[in-house]
Amino acid sequence: MPRCNNFARRFFKTERLKRKTENDKKDDNDDDNDVRSPLTFNLSPLTVPLKMIHEIKLKVRDYECDLQGIVNNANYQHYLEHARHEFLLERGISFAQMHEDGIDAVVARINMEFKTPLRSRDEYVCKLDVKKEGVRIVFYQEIYRASDNKLCVKAKVDSVLVQNGRLISSCPELEDKLFDSSDAF
Repeated sequence: MPRCNNFARRFFKTERLKRKTENDKKDDNDDDNDVRSPLTFNLSPLTVPLKMIHEIKLKVRDYECDLQGIVNNANYQHYLEHARHEFLLERGISFAQMHEDGIDAVVARINMEFKTPLRSRDEYVCKLDVKKEGVRIVFYQEIYRASDNKLCVKAKVDSVLVQNGRLISSCPELEDKLFDSSDAF
């Protein structure tokens, strides 16, 4: 069962208080009997529990950190991209070969939630899962600090395929390699 984040707790507490104000007849103990639960809401596209199908272990390099001594947030995108590329290579998919064939995978949107910072020389594990959602190929990724398995970043990366500059809805040859049947739940 997913945990409720602080935003969700504040949101639902505010909603309950609004309902109480609108109806002064409610009992003060009504909060405990509220049938709506924050766990039933999907406030973030990143709250879906996932079965991670690939992981890679890496180490933070000194030059990736900012003046505060933590990894600059832009570098997390590099970590996520590196994990995606390694996953694709593991599946026998080459970006160079795809490009020569006139097909390019491009990131259409990325959503990142920063949880715990990484510091210089920290080892971390980047994990991912991939799903086909309409025309999008969606990568769900998480980065954990290796020393204590603390979640550092959660990300959802929407990518699309373009062929000779035009959006295409699918590429069966690519999808056969990308979505291995053994990855199914």
